[in-house]
Amino acid sequence: MNSKLGTLFLIPNTLGDNAREEQLPWVLPSETILQTAKLKHWIVEDAKTARAFLKSVESVSPLICTIQEMQMSEWRGAARNAKYGDTVKPTDLLKPLLAGNDVGLMSEAGVPGVADPGAELVLAAHKLGAKVKPLVGPSSILLGLMASGLNGQRFAFQGYLPHETHERSARLKQLETESKKLQQTQIWIETPYRNTAMLMACLNSLAPHSQLCLGMDLSLPSEMIVTLNISEWRKRYPNEAACASLQNRPAVFLLLA
Repeated sequence: MNSKLGTLFLIPNTLGDNAREEQLPWVLPSETILQTAKLKHWIVEDAKTARAFLKSVESVSPLICTIQEMQMSEWRGAARNAKYGDTVKPTDLLKPLLAGNDVGLMSEAGVPGVADPGAELVLAAHKLGAKVKPLVGPSSILLGLMASGLNGQRFAFQGYLPHETHERSARLKQLETESKKLQQTQIWIETPYRNTAMLMACLNSLAPHSQLCLGMDLSLPSEMIVTLNISEWRKRYPNEAACASLQNRPAVFLLLA
């Protein structure tokens, strides 16, 4: 590790946009907020939402400089950057580290590097010999697992499942088989506007006694965490119309067969 290089700080974000200032004391330790306020150089997924988060931090702890004076670069991950015609490389964004400056890496929601494109930048920082410092904050994946009552000793995060109907159903059945064989909790996330489609796919594809947990709006005032077996879920949500209240809410799904 090169002591002359700056440190890459992994900065957690809140899990929702609403009432962000009210969330901070609940989801971020005071030391995390203080360190966030000290950083001038940033790598973020979206500059607009990053500035909104920093404005909330400013309400708790004075920032080292104005938000307008901060050096902020966007990174969506190599594949998405290429899609947008952006040829920037992780090492390009980490140049401030080489000059001895500390850099903050911020996720859109939750913690960097977990269900987040930041892992590529973290690996690049390690290759440079820079210190990487993860700070404590909320992860919907771990919060969902904690509150699910499912197996917290063996679990696997699967990211996003296919959204095409037949592929999604096949993948769900595969995860159920693996869960039963290994007694392993399977965890995945979904784009919020597909929540109803995902829940209906679970109810149509999975065995009646398999346990499913749905965690929504985690850490928010509207938080909902429910674990039921599939037959009980079918009684609660017999059709898509009954699922209207689940749409467009950040969600994590957990399965134990």
